[in-house]
Amino acid sequence: MGELNEYHRQLIAEIQGDADAMGLITSEAFLDKIADILDEAGEVSSLSQSYFEGKFGSKAVQVDAYAWDPTDEEGVLSVLICDFTVADEPQSIDKTEISRLLKRLVEFVVAAKARDFRESLEETSNGFVLSDLIARAWKQINKIKLILVTNRTNKARTDAQPVGNIGGIPVTSNVWDLARIHRFESSGQTREDLIVDFAESFGEPVPVLKASYDGAPLESYIAVIPGVQLAEIYEKWGARLLEANVRSFLQARNKVNRGIRDTIRDDPSMFFSYNNGLTATAESVEIAGTGEGLLLMSANNFQIVNGGQTTASIHAARKLAPEQLKDVFVQMKLTVVPPEQSEDVVPLISQFANSQNKVNAADFFANHPFHVKIQEFSRRILAPSGDEGYRETKWFYERARGQFSDERGRRSVADRKRFDAEYPRSQFFTKTDLAKFENSYRCLPHEVSLGAQKNFGKLAQFIGTDWEKKKDSYDEVWFKRLIAKAIIFRHFEKLVPQQEWYAGGYRANIVTYAFAKVVHDAGLKKKVIDLDRVWSLQRVPSNLERACLVAAEAANAVITAPPAGIRNMSEWAKKQGCWAELAKRSVEYGADFWDNLIDPADAQTNKRSARKDRELTSGIEAQSEVVMQGAGYWKQLLAFGQSISKLTGREQGILTACTFLPDRVPSEKQSLAALAIAEKLEEFY
Repeated sequence: MGELNEYHRQLIAEIQGDADAMGLITSEAFLDKIADILDEAGEVSSLSQSYFEGKFGSKAVQVDAYAWDPTDEEGVLSVLICDFTVADEPQSIDKTEISRLLKRLVEFVVAAKARDFRESLEETSNGFVLSDLIARAWKQINKIKLILVTNRTNKARTDAQPVGNIGGIPVTSNVWDLARIHRFESSGQTREDLIVDFAESFGEPVPVLKASYDGAPLESYIAVIPGVQLAEIYEKWGARLLEANVRSFLQARNKVNRGIRDTIRDDPSMFFSYNNGLTATAESVEIAGTGEGLLLMSANNFQIVNGGQTTASIHAARKLAPEQLKDVFVQMKLTVVPPEQSEDVVPLISQFANSQNKVNAADFFANHPFHVKIQEFSRRILAPSGDEGYRETKWFYERARGQFSDERGRRSVADRKRFDAEYPRSQFFTKTDLAKFENSYRCLPHEVSLGAQKNFGKLAQFIGTDWEKKKDSYDEVWFKRLIAKAIIFRHFEKLVPQQEWYAGGYRANIVTYAFAKVVHDAGLKKKVIDLDRVWSLQRVPSNLERACLVAAEAANAVITAPPAGIRNMSEWAKKQGCWAELAKRSVEYGADFWDNLIDPADAQTNKRSARKDRELTSGIEAQSEVVMQGAGYWKQLLAFGQSISKLTGREQGILTACTFLPDRVPSEKQSLAALAIAEKLEEFY
């Protein structure tokens, strides 16, 4: 309980700090944080805040956020209610209180269908916009998810539980409490309760053949699973069944493969012959032996790492061609991967299983060399103290969920203070944060507005291709300019809510649109923002701040005034037409902004100069860097190089010399060689 108490205190401090900095109430700041977690966990996609509280007759109604994608054939409407409590110690929440809060969501959805309720609301209010969306989309809705997010602790088991129906549409409920949020933040693990019980909950156990020998590193099975059963499992768990990298990849593409759907409808008996099947993993399985063979009874933390398109298509056929689905069977390879090995092994299974797909994003995982390189830069490169700081710091890149908490948590109290000084919490960022910064700068704010995982999938496709062409361009200068983009983006996340013209809501959309607008308009003058200056200052220069605020006001005007036929502003912000409207709009920045932009050629010259300086790193600097990495790093690098047989005898000797730190420090010449070897091995990570 001590660990959870500490997390609770950190969370309260973080939320209150964000609320003060951004001019938000604490529940809004809490929901801001939770939105990306829910997206990454596969709970919802592209959550939009839409706070409304009121009455419908004698019934209390409330909603804080929602998620709805009209292009998604699964037809899932998610509505969310937020419960945030400021207290010294974690508070508990019981089943009665959970039911009371979820009932408010139910009553809102019911009220949304009633014309007299909608007509009683102001047309610009969140309540009207969301209830109007629900009423218009009702015929497309196939499932309603009620979600409660709270910083209290819940002992009840309420994960994806069916709770009846509204107007004939099935409804499930889900609770994200403090313990579950902490579990995700610390390790990315949200699914301790995602147990697929084939025998009890989904009709019958699945016959399997063991495909691994006794004593094999991993236990494996081959199975054939009925399409009806697979569709029912997906109906309950949805995208949470899909391993995170596969999910973000699929979200960047069409949801349902029409070829798969046509086979189910027209020739279901041939589905098994035509389809490649599924590759899945589980942390543990229950296998029962019978006289006729082995049966898969249940699987804990069951994840589909290849075959997400097949699974989603079969689920869609559950509604479109239910009779044919009974003749559909899917082959499945299931590997049991213990929790302690999952971070390393599951992404590799997913990567290799998807290797037949000629889409670079498919192997854009946490262990992709791009992420490894950015992580390495973030642990090594010191950010300047700037003109307002007093010491150099670092920006912590978390390529795998839980790294930051783990690095901090395994230190003593005194070491944590040093860690916090070296890596301030405000300088921590994730893969989805990186995608927001980059795609905003690439003038794709409508893609950023799609939500964290979909936007990450879009960037993954770009970098997956670009990496093969010019991986050397992703160097230290690129990293420093990435941080400059982060500084600009985060500064305006705080400034936008403080503006007189800001009426609340759509802050995230306004920020990405404003950043993109400034970059776009600079480009029209054949200029670029001086990112190197932002990096040096570690803040946004005043002239750039004024320009971005002008652009932000214009972005607010465009986003909050959608064209005829579009009532929902969040949906409008996701459309390319919204960006086109802002891009062509003329705004007055002021001469000081234009005078401080630089030519692209100058930016390129700065990059070449920085690279040259890097190449001329002195032996003393190299020695300092080798010492800073520590003996543990060089031992791991040596072991990795030996495991892939990519080290010469001389190189092994140099790395071995580095492992004797701090007792023996390598020479300057050895240090330069060691850094060169490390760079070479990066290509094989």
